[in-house]
Amino acid sequence: MTAIIKQIYIAKTSGAVPQAILSAELISAQGIKGDRYFNDKRLSSSPTKNDPSTEITLIEQEQIDQFNTQHDRQYSYGDFRRNIITHGIPLNSLVDKVFLLGNVQLKGIMLCEPCAQLAENLDPLVFPHLLNKGGLRAQILSSGNIKLGDEIQLKT
Repeated sequence: MTAIIKQIYIAKTSGAVPQAILSAELISAQGIKGDRYFNDKRLSSSPTKNDPSTEITLIEQEQIDQFNTQHDRQYSYGDFRRNIITHGIPLNSLVDKVFLLGNVQLKGIMLCEPCAQLAENLDPLVFPHLLNKGGLRAQILSSGNIKLGDEIQLKT
């Protein structure tokens, strides 16, 4: 099975509802153009300026679907507040690995665990259900464009 990008989301400001987009420009060491973390990194006083773990986040479609099915919910993929929804790849295996979204090179930094704010704003069951399955924080190593349907591949 081929691993692909199923959805792309950005939130322009903190707390804003994530907006689904068809394609995105990823900027090395900064993030997704137009996303709040990208905008924050451009400010010299931003606490995220030199933090590669805030550049881009990913989560597996399969984990969201399983959560919705198991708990009889109908949350959208954007409700989980990750930038990239993937299909067909176990993201936990990408920690400390270099991989490609389309032709853009990324490095898995750490697991993106669910936070108390997500559990409070979305559903308290998010925290126990998505512990160690909440996605991946990654660093953007090369700039480029991605779009829905692009393949995700481990860099060899």
